[in-house]
Amino acid sequence: MDKPAGRPCRNLGDDFRCTVHEELPQRGFRGCVVFDCFGAGQRITQDTFGGRDWRSSPEIAGDMFAALPVVRQLHELMWLLTEALKLDEARSLHPKLRAALAETDRLAAGDAGALREVDVDAYRARVNPMLRRASELARARVGGRRADHSGAHLIGRRMRGADLRGASFRGALLIGADLRGADLRRADFTGADLRGADLRSANLDGVLFLTLSQRRSASMG
Repeated sequence: MDKPAGRPCRNLGDDFRCTVHEELPQRGFRGCVVFDCFGAGQRITQDTFGGRDWRSSPEIAGDMFAALPVVRQLHELMWLLTEALKLDEARSLHPKLRAALAETDRLAAGDAGALREVDVDAYRARVNPMLRRASELARARVGGRRADHSGAHLIGRRMRGADLRGASFRGALLIGADLRGADLRRADFTGADLRGADLRSANLDGVLFLTLSQRRSASMG
């Protein structure tokens, strides 16, 4: 099903709930199954627009729709920063990570006009080096050589049972990859596309930056 941006999905109910939510996989809506707004939708509705919605107040629709992708990316960064703060190996970075988390939250709390002015790409470029460094410190714990698959095209790649401890899969395309039984302890999955990847029996202890939506997109078993 296709539709222009800013137009409601035909499956959206009057109560703003998805009317086919329980049937999304069977109907082929894999993108909907794995989408995660990281709480941005709730924040925009409750805080940015004070509980109003675009149906009862259609004049705010444009500003509300424009705010969502900005706040969603900022909230994703907040999740990543929060996860980085859980890493003991990166405690030397914790003061900077906490400061970045507070600043990101401040930006996400802006009004509609302020949110339109946020250059999310430039801001991510400022924050990402800290997250990369936290990842490097955590992954160094496993010792030895650590595979760097950052941004790699690994679609359908067979890596069953591979020793991938401490590997970086940041931004990698792992669509349909076979990772059954692989050792993925302390591997970094920031932004990796895991749709259809087979992670059954893989060791994910201490895995880094693996979101719930990524887990949903893969076969975990």
